Amino acid sequence: MTQVLSSTPAPAGATTLWQLDPSHSEAGFAVRHLMIATVRGRFSDIQGTITVAGDDFRTATVDVTIGTASVDTREPRRDEHLRSADFFDAARFPAMTFTSREVVARDRGYTIAGALTIRGVTRPVSFEVTDEGRVRDPWGGERAGFSARAVINRQDFGLTWNAALEAGGVLVGDEVKISVDLELVKAVPATAAA
Repeated sequence: MTQVLSSTPAPAGATTLWQLDPSHSEAGFAVRHLMIATVRGRFSDIQGTITVAGDDFRTATVDVTIGTASVDTREPRRDEHLRSADFFDAARFPAMTFTSREVVARDRGYTIAGALTIRGVTRPVSFEVTDEGRVRDPWGGERAGFSARAVINRQDFGLTWNAALEAGGVLVGDEVKISVDLELVKAVPATAAA
């Protein structure tokens, strides 16, 4: 059973830093394959912070970085192809980034608009974010959970490789569904030296 927090509001003017817990967070994607099935993958290298005014996530500034070489679709040969210059070009572009520009509160969550950069190409993307709640962990820390979803066209980011099918259509779909599940840890402020 999770313990729901009733946080004491932070002092006016104070900012709160939440750090992404990479061992309990995941960025995933889903894309059509051969026009008849869906391939799903994930990235294990995910880092990030969210800074808010006080405890108000409507004021959030979100910065997330994902290591492109950490792609995992459970098929080693496909993963190597995704790391190659045909797709993420991980040697030249080792990271994808998302930086928020605007947060709009909505029922049970937020819409977060920002800049997504893949392969050095930056485009505006909006994520629909669900607030999964806050709890106190067994070690006394505060944690918050969020899930986010967005849809992009991979061609917009220079991910143009494809192969035509003999019967018509293409090997890889252009629409990519992105899913991000984040567990955040509230940073403990450093105490001043005596």
